[in-house]
Amino acid sequence: MQHFTKEFLDFFIELAPNNNKEWFDENRSKYENHVREPFKKFVQYMIDQIAQSNSDFKGVEAKDCIFRINRDIRFSKDKTPYKMQVSAVVAPEGKKSRAVNGVYFELSPERVRVYGGVYEIDKDDLYTVREAMAADPKALRKLYTDKQFKAVFGEILGEKNKVIPKEFKDAAQIEPLIYNKQWYFYAEFPPELILSEQLETTILNCYEAGKPVENYFNKLIKR
Repeated sequence: MQHFTKEFLDFFIELAPNNNKEWFDENRSKYENHVREPFKKFVQYMIDQIAQSNSDFKGVEAKDCIFRINRDIRFSKDKTPYKMQVSAVVAPEGKKSRAVNGVYFELSPERVRVYGGVYEIDKDDLYTVREAMAADPKALRKLYTDKQFKAVFGEILGEKNKVIPKEFKDAAQIEPLIYNKQWYFYAEFPPELILSEQLETTILNCYEAGKPVENYFNKLIKR
């Protein structure tokens, strides 16, 4: 099923050199008809697809998953008011969800990106995850070296600590990801995918490929 038309991409291409409130207000109907509403329907469609096999997603609404197109410019040198993409996190409780269970995706005229994993974690949860990795260094490796995960995402990324508690150092020689304080992954696709009938299946494939790794963290991080 094709969810978007060429006008979706055209809106952002036109927005790029006109990223100001005056232009946006003049073209608001284009945004609402070709970007906001189609994306809202698409996100709800994705929620419903995932909910068929995971009851945690039942009752989740698109409006709770979609991020605003307005940028937060309070502390940014870049004062352009609008993002050059639409994005959503399909997860239990939507944007408010702190569980490691779902999929984040963004669509822009430059690319499609699909993310998973752990991006933010507090100190206690970080210690818990490292404890689990140290106790069984091969458990996570088995998941991220799986053929499907590697084919879709390649590897787990994330910022690292230069210094970790000494009790984890020996295990970190076996599993270097213990040094991480983030464990996220993403796949990138050309923007033409947005107009393709393969968009939904591509994102769902990413969700399925990342699910075993996300389940690993979700069992450790009690949110």
